[in-house]
Amino acid sequence: MNRIILTTIFAIALSGATLGRPQFYKDNRIVGGFPVDIKEAPYQVSLQFSSHFCGGSVISSRFILTAGHCVFESANEFSVRVGATDRQNDGELFEIQNVIRHPKYNGQTIDYDFAIIELETEIQFDETKQPIELPEQDEEVVDGTLCKVSGWGDTKNGMESDIVLRAAMVPSVNQDKCNHAYDDEITDRMICAGYTEGGKDACQGDSGGPLVAENKLIGVVSWGKGCAEPNYFGVYSRVASVVDWIKEHTDL
Repeated sequence: MNRIILTTIFAIALSGATLGRPQFYKDNRIVGGFPVDIKEAPYQVSLQFSSHFCGGSVISSRFILTAGHCVFESANEFSVRVGATDRQNDGELFEIQNVIRHPKYNGQTIDYDFAIIELETEIQFDETKQPIELPEQDEEVVDGTLCKVSGWGDTKNGMESDIVLRAAMVPSVNQDKCNHAYDDEITDRMICAGYTEGGKDACQGDSGGPLVAENKLIGVVSWGKGCAEPNYFGVYSRVASVVDWIKEHTDL
């Protein structure tokens, strides 16, 4: 099963909306990674409707950045857990005041796969809750830059729990190389990361979560074929492509 399909099914059940291209979307958990304490990724959040279904990143005391395919029409259909290592018991739950999906989001191509979540109350920052810095508008990422992706998604290993936050280190991939793997479906709003041999990747449940390099949020977990499959890289929404839009709709 592909990465976005479970999130898509979940969203359809709640809102009746049709999101994404299920045949290409990844499961939502970290594959080939390692457990981390939230203090090592204090920007990481969990979007929850009874239980975890997507990730996100703290970008200020009131705003979260996630994937467009993760959000619903109504802000009161889910909440945000911040400061958690254990996604079920740790941290603090925040109610949502507003959701802004990028106006150019395309559910068929998953282009402009971004959404901003405004919280009802401010996050009080501490060692478990911190914002992540954004890149500059159109800032480039050097091919091969080592990046950290994190989340509570599918590990593809019954011995590895998805209750505790996990992370994996993956290199950014040349745009042309990734486009070749995906038959020219990669747009300028996307960035790829992973290994040609596979083995390390985001998966089902990681959607919307952070891809971080050099202490900046460079990507949002978006889609891909399978999880950690050879010759198919993880596809992330390129944050640098929409920084001006983010600043327009937040307090940054």
